[in-house]
Amino acid sequence: MKTYRLQFEQNLPIPLAESWDFFTSPLNLAKITPPTTGFEVTSPFDVKSKVYEGMIITYKIKPLFGIKMDWMTEITHIKDQQYFVDEQRFGPYALWHHEHHFKAIDGGVHMADILNYAIPYGVIGRLSNSLLVRKKILKIFAYREKMINGLFGIYRR
Repeated sequence: MKTYRLQFEQNLPIPLAESWDFFTSPLNLAKITPPTTGFEVTSPFDVKSKVYEGMIITYKIKPLFGIKMDWMTEITHIKDQQYFVDEQRFGPYALWHHEHHFKAIDGGVHMADILNYAIPYGVIGRLSNSLLVRKKILKIFAYREKMINGLFGIYRR
C-alpha cells in the first residue's frame, strides 16, 4: 500500500490555551471545513465536548463527486496543550493518521498538522491520489488556513 504524507503549518496570534480549546472541540472542525465537502459531525456532542483518548467521532462527508459517505475517527493520543492524533476507523481512506501539534511561540501559537494517508484500490488508488485526492486535501487545508485566519487574525511577528 502506497502511503502519502502532507504537513501544514500555521502561526496564530492567540494564546496556546485558546487554540487548544478551539481545536479540541469536535464541533469546531465543521467551522473550518469547506462546505463543498458536505462535512457534518453526526456524533451527539455539544459545544462543551472535548476530545479524549478513545473518543469516537462520526461524520457524514462528500469526499469526491458529491457522494455522501460515513466516516469514523478515533482520538488515539493526547498530550494536553501539545498534540492529539485522530485515526480513521471507517471511511474513504485505507489509512488516515492525522497529528495536530501545538506550541507556544512569542505572541501566539505554532500549529502543525502531519497527515499520513493511503488510498485503497492499488494502482487505481494511486492514480486517484495523483489526479484528485491530494489536490482535494490541499484545497481543504488551504480553506482551513483562511478560515482560521478569519477567526483568530493573522500572526504578524
